[in-house]
Amino acid sequence: MECTIRPMQKEDIKEVQQVAQTSWHTTYEGIIPLEIQESFLNSAYNDEMMQRRLEHTIIFVSEVEGKIVGFANFSPVNESGEAGLEAIYLYPEYQGEGIGTALLREGIKNLEGVKAILINVEKENKIGATFYKSKGFKMVSEFDDDFDGHILKTVRMVLHV
Repeated sequence: MECTIRPMQKEDIKEVQQVAQTSWHTTYEGIIPLEIQESFLNSAYNDEMMQRRLEHTIIFVSEVEGKIVGFANFSPVNESGEAGLEAIYLYPEYQGEGIGTALLREGIKNLEGVKAILINVEKENKIGATFYKSKGFKMVSEFDDDFDGHILKTVRMVLHV
């Protein structure tokens, strides 16, 4: 599968929002109630927040045949050389094709001075946890996250690069 990774542009917002929504519903079905998912997506991925993400974070999109099928969102590298992987989402039918790996690699390559990438992954998100472990991320801690009144078991992981 021919996949292109490039920095996200303002024109990509609608497509990225679509990927986030579809991916969230598939990933968190049975884990997070739908109305809480919707509420989160509406606040974290609305047009204004997407504009903010574009201005203050690093986002790469993956395209297959001109269509955005996934994205990865990194926070800038801090003074300790750490960056956060805030999100990495793909349409379910494109998972397992190496696209997530390519997005992660692109981030590492472009994050100047990065020494470690930190992520929080929901414990029940087996797909995500398996992906991160296979890339060398190690568990650092586990905590309860109050997600809009719904308690999530969250695992913090780190990848030293």
